[in-house]
Amino acid sequence: MQMLFKQRFFSWFDSYDIYDEQGTTLFTVEGQLSWGHRLHILDASGAHIATIKEQVFTFLPQFDLYIGETKIGTITKEFSMFKPRFHIDCNGWSITGDWLEWDYTILDAYGTPIASIAKQLYNFSDTYIINVPNPDNALEALMVVLAIDAEKCSRN
Repeated sequence: MQMLFKQRFFSWFDSYDIYDEQGTTLFTVEGQLSWGHRLHILDASGAHIATIKEQVFTFLPQFDLYIGETKIGTITKEFSMFKPRFHIDCNGWSITGDWLEWDYTILDAYGTPIASIAKQLYNFSDTYIINVPNPDNALEALMVVLAIDAEKCSRN
């Protein structure tokens, strides 16, 4: 499964549309004014299905992940010198990026690829392509991409 992740133009808050290969909207993401990033993921019908909340006042960036109202875990940026790395405490996934912070790979606890994320260049807004072999992992992979993008935004 391939998802195209595009940031909307002229939005005061974080706002994204996520499409499949045919251009059909799979998810929309709406930011909320809060202390730290707070992103709500809606399905194609507009129903709220997940939330990402940035923890403030932490040494390294951390984001709590919720499906519905249930917290499923936390994604934490790890200390690294040249390539960004993240860890999710709920499923053992590890995320490693390239030194430009454009491309990322998500691996499970056994080193099996879960998803790959690539930044598409030459677009007017942030655009990522997310390849997820197993569609059951699509929502959590999207949550990872949103947390990484929010962390990068916080630094800039």
